[in-house]
Amino acid sequence: MPLTYSSYLHLDAMLALQQPRSSPAEHDEMLFIVIHQVYELWFKLVLHEVEKVKSDLSSGRTFDAIHTFKRLRTILKTLVGQLDILETMTPMSFSSFRDRLETASGFQSVQFRELEFVLGYKRPETLGYLPPDARASAALQRRLRERSLVDHFYDFLECHGIVIPSEVRARPVEASTVADERVQEGLLRLYTSCGELAILFELMTDFDEGLQEWRYRHVKIVERTIGAKKGTGGSPGVPFLKQSLFKPVFPDLWAIRHRL
Repeated sequence: MPLTYSSYLHLDAMLALQQPRSSPAEHDEMLFIVIHQVYELWFKLVLHEVEKVKSDLSSGRTFDAIHTFKRLRTILKTLVGQLDILETMTPMSFSSFRDRLETASGFQSVQFRELEFVLGYKRPETLGYLPPDARASAALQRRLRERSLVDHFYDFLECHGIVIPSEVRARPVEASTVADERVQEGLLRLYTSCGELAILFELMTDFDEGLQEWRYRHVKIVERTIGAKKGTGGSPGVPFLKQSLFKPVFPDLWAIRHRL
């Protein structure tokens, strides 16, 4: 049988995956399912692109890194835009099928937790919100123990003559990224001496801002929809989400803004 658009994309299988649990089906449950499935596909692509940019940075490939960060920033704009669609669902519409979610919760998104770890925001305690799934646990443990995107950024800076302090390099791999004034001094020198590096650093800041924008919009839509209620499955809801607001991926790039 010749390859077709449908068979290449496995559309029959993909379009059979939207199965509302309410009976009769509540109208907005389909929207809720589709948006979250699409998000998981975007998360998969973001992880794929971050793996490439890690390699770009460690190899000192400036223009490849510029290209990949442009793509990542554009993906994040799309993620934010999709929240506009989800926001058309009113709190009453969500309440009409919320009980059908039972113990399922967005806190259980393994890919998003992978993304946080890969970007250097490592909170081992978040593993407690995930179901005891062996494959998911293995993926997250691997991400927790591997070098983050910021560590690969340090490789890039060293390629350009910046000395990364030994204690920064020696921090536990399971620890979150921490800003360092000595790294910031090196970044300032590169910003003012090399135009293509300034372009890259601005794109990295754009990416960071895009992620923070998505977090903020996500928190507000959850707060608007469920208020102070606990999340489904007993997850902590809005207070937990607010913990990650304004946590930059590249804190050193933000720390020098006033000096540029």
